[in-house]
Amino acid sequence: MRKLIVAIDGPAGAGKSTLARHLAKELGYTYMDTGAMYRAFAWKVMQDGLDLGNETELEKILKQTRIELMERDGHLRVFLDGVDVSEQIRTPELSQMASKVSTLRIVRERMVELQRSMGVQGGVVAEGRDIGTVVFPDADVKIYLDATSEQRARRRFEELKRQGRKVTLEETFEEIGERDRRDKGRTVAPLAKADDAVVIDSTQLDAETVVEKVLQQIRKKILIQ
Repeated sequence: MRKLIVAIDGPAGAGKSTLARHLAKELGYTYMDTGAMYRAFAWKVMQDGLDLGNETELEKILKQTRIELMERDGHLRVFLDGVDVSEQIRTPELSQMASKVSTLRIVRERMVELQRSMGVQGGVVAEGRDIGTVVFPDADVKIYLDATSEQRARRRFEELKRQGRKVTLEETFEEIGERDRRDKGRTVAPLAKADDAVVIDSTQLDAETVVEKVLQQIRKKILIQ
């Protein structure tokens, strides 16, 4: 039986990563965290002091940059040019830089190229901001996962606290708002719901309920193959 491509889109903090990881494990598919790929390149931009306004230099560096997603002991690890940067790319500062980097056309074109190559054989659960609209417009199952900005900020705040980050809920709420404005307002591949996506509001739902709702959609698709 042909393996499916499952596309999960939605704003920051809606629960996409948790959903995608659970689905990938349940289905035996590859989990593709496309946001981590942008974060990895954003890390390189910050570490090397790259000029985002110099497209010629950025294009050259993008072609030389290797970004790999690998499962290690049940956890997704992100490698940038052979170096594990999984922990370094999860800070609020990196989130903001990744959001800025992702607005650049040459960056998105290169990332989409890499992402499509990873999903060419199917059997992937990909999550991000433009998976069902740009990266995999012909995905078998498309989900748009949403939640209120207040709930998304609370989830992000709790996540950062568990990581030992010293942030306030107010700061996190402002960060979420800024990312939403940038993601929805950019001219290149803005955050948007695909016309054929199933919308799930996770504001009042726990992770297990969301997973089961999406699995129901996947089972329907498998039955009609």
